[in-house]
Amino acid sequence: QVQLVESGGGLVQPGGSLRLSCVASGSIFSLYDMAWYRQAPGKQRELVAALFRGGRTNYADSVTGRFTIVRDNAKNTVYLQMNSLKPEDTAVYYCKAAHRVLATTYWGQGIQVTVSS
Repeated sequence: QVQLVESGGGLVQPGGSLRLSCVASGSIFSLYDMAWYRQAPGKQRELVAALFRGGRTNYADSVTGRFTIVRDNAKNTVYLQMNSLKPEDTAVYYCKAAHRVLATTYWGQGIQVTVSS
């Protein structure tokens, strides 16, 4: 069992930056692929960024060049650095942990990010 707790969300003006954090507990963090998803009102949840155990990353086209996902295994934490934020980035952001061998997936509770002037 893995527990994920997100933090760092809030209200920011267009062009601003935020850093989301997701702290994991309950298992060996380094064994999990980590990702950030988001869900805007009336829309489906979508992948924002993924960071796999081997270090490979994957980003949605809409955030490439603006967002960066990194992990700190010593702190059991994955971060999403979001720069040059746009109103269309407004959504609830979710952290996900996935263990490929065990085929298990865990989600955080979500955190609101609002980009507005």
